[in-house]
Amino acid sequence: MTIAVRDLDVALDGRPVLKGVSLEVPGGSWTAVIGPNGAGKSTLLRAILGLRHGDGEVTVAGTDLRTLKPRQRARLVAYAPQSPNLPAGMTVFDYTLLGRSPYIPHLGRESARDRAVAADVLDRLALTGLASRSLDHLSGGERQRVVLARALAQQTSVLLLDEPTTALDIGHQQQVMELIDRLRLADELTVVTTIHDLTLAGQYADRLVLLSGGTVAAEGPPAGVLTRAAIAEHFDARVQVSPGPDGRPILSLERP
Repeated sequence: MTIAVRDLDVALDGRPVLKGVSLEVPGGSWTAVIGPNGAGKSTLLRAILGLRHGDGEVTVAGTDLRTLKPRQRARLVAYAPQSPNLPAGMTVFDYTLLGRSPYIPHLGRESARDRAVAADVLDRLALTGLASRSLDHLSGGERQRVVLARALAQQTSVLLLDEPTTALDIGHQQQVMELIDRLRLADELTVVTTIHDLTLAGQYADRLVLLSGGTVAAEGPPAGVLTRAAIAEHFDARVQVSPGPDGRPILSLERP
């Protein structure tokens, strides 16, 4: 399930946000989109999904997503937003079951298979014990896993995650990233995430795409993108970049 973006231009309220963005995400890989605030990271994910319209081309496995109806797109690509709307009073199981909506007939009800898929996803994410709990009574880390559960219940081959570690402490950040990586490898998913933490991005993703000013400033393996010069130019930050045990870059702030 290769994702290809060609010459994508997106404007919001007449203001250009993405300008001539082109990139390719190989099937089965993990690409992290990084960049300073306002660079267009979330807009890029929403454009791939078809929630933001613009000029250019976006294809998944050679299919132009703009030619598909929303239910058809939802069977190809799943999306977990940065700040999802979690309905008050809804249980974890029922929220996960919403991921089966693309397969449920209009005016119909979920099938036994839909319920079985939702139950299996909760089991894989160690959420079975929370299935009957209200969304209002979850911790931050639990909410992130539940949002991921709904996306996985769609059973797509492409997973788009907008800042999946937002507002989590370092332990829960690591748990979520490890979980995404395990699921990607087990289910042969193509994953695209936006992420603010550059070290996390460099430790887990196969490739990085650096957006700056709405354009692709750099892309490639983490060690080639997370350079001291690139961080200084695009983030206005002074950092030291050191190789980790496996050669992946680790960033630390450089004091004056």
